[in-house]
Amino acid sequence: MNFIRLLAITLVFACIVPAHAAELPGDSVYRLPIALSDQDNRAFQLADRAGKPQLVSMFYTSCQFMCPLIIEELKRTQNAISDGGHTKLPVLMVSFDAAHDTPAKLKETFGKRKIDATTWTLAHADAASVRQLAAVLDIQYRALPDGDFNHTSVLILLDTQGRIVARSEKMDGVDADFVAAAKKLAAAQ
Repeated sequence: MNFIRLLAITLVFACIVPAHAAELPGDSVYRLPIALSDQDNRAFQLADRAGKPQLVSMFYTSCQFMCPLIIEELKRTQNAISDGGHTKLPVLMVSFDAAHDTPAKLKETFGKRKIDATTWTLAHADAASVRQLAAVLDIQYRALPDGDFNHTSVLILLDTQGRIVARSEKMDGVDADFVAAAKKLAAAQ
């Protein structure tokens, strides 16, 4: 784990940790005390997602190139992991754009991108929470004057306790090593 990421995790977890996250490991992403809202405007915390391995990434809805590619890569990866089976790993995508990506905008993205609402969650958080999550996930981003964002494009696999198991920055086809790590994790459940 790189030193900056470890330092970020330590600093973030020094904040007040929600009671239901207290029993999670110290390096769990789920310990982040941030409030999120999904595409249906349902409030939740990261710790609410504990118990299943899942795929995580960050994006913003007005992106015209990279974010749609991340979504498509997540779809392909999710399908490759399930091998046509009935069980698909849940997907969580959190928006960088706290000012514009409202739950209604996230909901609109489901139809536009043909996203499976049974296994996917698109989420909104305030700007400070987005910064905390991005730091812990080691996703770099910055807002540009025109409203776009420069950002790292990455798929992250979390275990049932919210620990980062694997990362993939490959966006031109399914990453076989990432899929193998996810299958191994899913088989262990």
